[in-house]
Amino acid sequence: MAIKSVSIRIEEEMLNKIAYVADYEGRSVNSHVLVLIRENIKSFEEKNGLIDGNINPAINVKPTRK
Repeated sequence: MAIKSVSIRIEEEMLNKIAYVADYEGRSVNSHVLVLIRENIKSFEEKNGLIDGNINPAINVKPTRK
């Protein structure tokens, strides 16, 4: 699977807060955002059915250190 890069615009306060949460969870901001995306996809699929494709969202994220 190819790893793609995406850029987002985010307010500084929101970035600081997500960085705080990510650090608390023992992750980088990037890894934490991937966790949030995975959770969103899982929730969507539970409500609307599976999305077609061979996507393995468990790749490329460090587990929490809690």
